[in-house]
Amino acid sequence: MSDHTAGCTTSGFTALGPALLFCPADRPDRYHKAAAAADGVILDLEDAVAPGAKASAREALIGSDLDPARTVVRLNPAASAEFDRDLVALARTSYTKVMLAKAETATDLDRLVDLQVIALCESPLGVSNAGALAGHPSVVALMWGAEDLVAALGGSSSRKPDGSYRDFARYARSHVLIAAAGAGKVAYDAVHLNISDDAGLEEEAEDAAASGFAGTVCIHPRQVPIVRAAYHPSAESVAWATDVLAAADGAGNGVFAHRGQMVDEPVLRQARRVLTRASA
Repeated sequence: MSDHTAGCTTSGFTALGPALLFCPADRPDRYHKAAAAADGVILDLEDAVAPGAKASAREALIGSDLDPARTVVRLNPAASAEFDRDLVALARTSYTKVMLAKAETATDLDRLVDLQVIALCESPLGVSNAGALAGHPSVVALMWGAEDLVAALGGSSSRKPDGSYRDFARYARSHVLIAAAGAGKVAYDAVHLNISDDAGLEEEAEDAAASGFAGTVCIHPRQVPIVRAAYHPSAESVAWATDVLAAADGAGNGVFAHRGQMVDEPVLRQARRVLTRASA
């Protein structure tokens, strides 16, 4: 993963920080609390809103006044009847960052050309087409989702009894991350549905950070500090990165050995990434 994932710009997009938080769009009383709690808020017009409440959710969205730089609006799937209504409401706001639910093909994105899109790959076709979605000029990031994916596959659970992901979910997670990086975009990790599983979330977020995800999406404010801590490099990691980069300054160009480790440019890039995340 290239160094741009640490919060720098990608096609004019600035990664919002490691902890994004979903907020139902039909609960305007929670908008500002969610925005204050996290690095970015995702106002959800899709799954978090019952069909009968979608109209009122759009009205609440239109009347909101959150910071557009830190706000994402999750739209209903492009193939749904709700999508057109979402776009009409969105046009009456100042928000330009959107998440497209169940993004599957580049055609789904063609009506979002003036927006910054996080394409949510949560169906078999969407995961399969992650590379094409990442390459679309409107897409600034990818995210993957496990629950819609397992439902589409005809399964009943994305996780094993011990809480770890099943193989199909691990594949989807890795594929979306690599597809995003291949297109020079960032990727966000899926939500951890077990709100009380702090240890599981911490382990998952630490793995996501080490793997190169730009952030993990949360469904409850209590998850935010856990995610933030997981993405912040440990003191040991910072000390290692500082030491390696200092040794590189004295070693000149090319590969060299340092404290029993072979150090070359990929290792130095990892070290720089650690320090960038530490200062973010």
